[in-house]
Amino acid sequence: MVPSDQLPKNYDFAEVEERWRKTWRDEDNYFDKHSKKPQFVIDTPPPYPTGNFHIGNALNWCYIDFFARYKRMKGFNVMFPQGWDCHGLPTEVKVEEINKITKNDVSREEFRKMCRDLTIKNIEAMRITLRKMAFSTDWSNEYITMMPNYYSKTQLSFLRMLKSGYIYQSEHPVNYCTRCETAIAFAEVAYEDRETTLNFFDFDGVEIATTRPELLAACVAVAVHPADERYHKLKGKSMKVPLFGHDVPVVQDEAVDPAFGSGAVMICTFGDKQDVHWWKQHNLALRKAIDRQGKMTDVAGKYKGMNAMECRKAILADMKAQNILRKQEKLAQRVGTCWRCKTPIEILSERQWFVKIKPEEIQKAAHQITWYPEHMLRRMENWVDMMEWDWCISRQRIFATPIPVWFCTRCGGMVVPDEKDLPVDPTLVQPKHPCKKCGSTSFSGEVDVLDTWMDSSISVLNVTGWDGSGKPPYFPAQIRPQGHDIIRTWAFYTILRSVALTGMKPWDEILVNGMVLGEDGFKMSKSRGNIIVPEDILSKYGADALRQWGAMGAATGSDIMFNWNDVIAASRFQTKMWNIAKFALIQFGKEGVDQKAPVTALADRWLLVRLSDTVETVSKAMEEYQFDTALKAIREFAWDVLADNYIELVKGRLYQTGASRKSACLVLHTAFDALCRMLAPFTPYFAEECYSYLENGSVHRQPWVSFTYDDEAARKEGNMIVQVVAEVRKYKHDNNMALNAPLGRVTIYAPHTVDDEGDTGRTINADVHWRTDVAKLDRAITDIEFNRSVVGKTFRKDAQAFMAAVKALSPAELEKPPKTIKFNGADIEIPADAFTPRFSYMEEGAKVDVLTVGDVIVTIAKK
Repeated sequence: MVPSDQLPKNYDFAEVEERWRKTWRDEDNYFDKHSKKPQFVIDTPPPYPTGNFHIGNALNWCYIDFFARYKRMKGFNVMFPQGWDCHGLPTEVKVEEINKITKNDVSREEFRKMCRDLTIKNIEAMRITLRKMAFSTDWSNEYITMMPNYYSKTQLSFLRMLKSGYIYQSEHPVNYCTRCETAIAFAEVAYEDRETTLNFFDFDGVEIATTRPELLAACVAVAVHPADERYHKLKGKSMKVPLFGHDVPVVQDEAVDPAFGSGAVMICTFGDKQDVHWWKQHNLALRKAIDRQGKMTDVAGKYKGMNAMECRKAILADMKAQNILRKQEKLAQRVGTCWRCKTPIEILSERQWFVKIKPEEIQKAAHQITWYPEHMLRRMENWVDMMEWDWCISRQRIFATPIPVWFCTRCGGMVVPDEKDLPVDPTLVQPKHPCKKCGSTSFSGEVDVLDTWMDSSISVLNVTGWDGSGKPPYFPAQIRPQGHDIIRTWAFYTILRSVALTGMKPWDEILVNGMVLGEDGFKMSKSRGNIIVPEDILSKYGADALRQWGAMGAATGSDIMFNWNDVIAASRFQTKMWNIAKFALIQFGKEGVDQKAPVTALADRWLLVRLSDTVETVSKAMEEYQFDTALKAIREFAWDVLADNYIELVKGRLYQTGASRKSACLVLHTAFDALCRMLAPFTPYFAEECYSYLENGSVHRQPWVSFTYDDEAARKEGNMIVQVVAEVRKYKHDNNMALNAPLGRVTIYAPHTVDDEGDTGRTINADVHWRTDVAKLDRAITDIEFNRSVVGKTFRKDAQAFMAAVKALSPAELEKPPKTIKFNGADIEIPADAFTPRFSYMEEGAKVDVLTVGDVIVTIAKK
């Protein structure tokens, strides 16, 4: 036990956090592959290495660390790995920006090296923040998706799914970003509300309305509703496309809305998903009017080389010149955009690689997983139900996992590497064997790369030890923690790939957290200027305060609004807890703690009951990942029950000697020890610091609190004492008395005798007597308090006459006032709340003040 004179006066979070950060060992958090303990493997989200660990990451990792630390204390062999999802366009853009180049100015391999170097630098910066936040990461299981030992598994999974028929290559309409110059998956399309123009023009005698006249060159049909009588004469006919002159058929389809525009619509390849549907259903021609750079093609004739907006303006101008543009109207529209750069997407027909979507398999596996909160499962169900296209996994970029495929230049046959040769870059090396179809040794390597979700969607396979030889040794993982914004991507793709490669669900549970909003209630963004950086919070208030904000901000799954006041409140709680710690440790240091001391005092037994309640509440909340409920219960116990009530009750006893003091010390030690352990997952630095003064060893190596105590009588009687003391203290405050001022004789009339060992009397500084008989009080009205706002407003100049009449009433009438009162020669109605009689009480011949606490009467005879 530390000497009391060595306890710091104030809690210095900066000094404490740095000291423990240097003391703790990474090895203490390593997953033990030979352990007999039950495993708890976490499929940690691998963040994109931007160099800055943003506040949303911080919230997610707080949640992970809360339950990782809790599970270790509960006896689990925990794996809390750290991954880094490296590949992707943002790094390519940053490299181009930093080096003032484009990706085409250097070789592919040189550009990849520049991307890797920047990524490693960013990872190193983010590791520092992770350590400052006291996340108990298992660094022995760190993975980096751009490293060969990881992306070889991505390639292996590709080959396995190619062999089993899940992956195929085909020319098919895909979502395409012409700015990023790559195909994107359906899940990567973000929709925005924008205003556009609906243009009505003459299409070979029929009025057509379109928002995209630049696609006129790609028109392959005109569609009308079969029941639309306006267009019955067009059935089976063809029409000539204005400005371009090619003929297109008229098709009838019930998906056409007769009420939109003119009721006749162009089918272009491709304006939207409906065009794709019609193109397939009616077996229409394919006209590619826009290329991968967003430029008009040869099909567009004289408009070739223009971008889409330039072409739109030119075509509308030509329509006006030919007098076929009839009118234009403003139209609100949901526009599909690239999730990265917000450029409106095009739907282009390209040869791409796809993963088959099998909705039934995904739904079945999703329902085998326990979802927290439960309603998040519905988001997954809805997403699976609305899937219309297979997952496009090929990208026309550079910094990503290469697709391990070559094509024979003689016969066009596909060649794949042996699994033992992975990883491979088909643009740098050739196959080790000739083409099996024709024997040629001349090959062209696939230049497209894989979607980054192909990397991260096998994170669970990687951390559970997958090497392609069957079910991974630690599979499935126990939990996947992630944000609700990537249910349709990371969760969806992981379930799909897990089922395809193992036939099993990837995890037992999934914990979904919300988004972090700025103080203005909006999503954080540079344009709004509402971004909060974790490093700012760490420097001002420390990691433990930030972690408390994460726990208390909102229920799991709900969006959480950042508020500096919440962080400040967390810091104040630590100050309060430090004061509790100092008081307790000083008491323990006087004579030590007798672990065998009998606990008999009512206040002591009451505290143990309340501690037992708190342990039960916190443990249940932790099991259900309700971190706000858990930390709230801890705070309430520490601040309200322990500090404001129990310690105030037993201070007098602790300043004495004897068995009663030993009982209080043991109970205080039990409560303080339990608080340190319950706080350990939330405030690891603070809990470690407090526990280091209490016991030897780390609080993080201790088992979770399993304390139980059942004493219903102590609960009831202790609650009564606490309420009585609170009421007497309020009485002192209302009468301008110091809380430690002597009060005289206090008699407490309770339903049964209470032995509080003098705690109540010492706390309120009074001669306290407990009685079980009925209080015999003589009551007399000694004053009348008038509500002048009521009396003055009602009677104005007659107010004094009214008050005089009231004072003349009998005591019985003052207690139960009549409806009217006579003054100034008339009966006047008495308004509600006009006056209140004030009583004084006599007890055994002495004047007393009387307090009521439920069914308990307290009389106070002042000195």
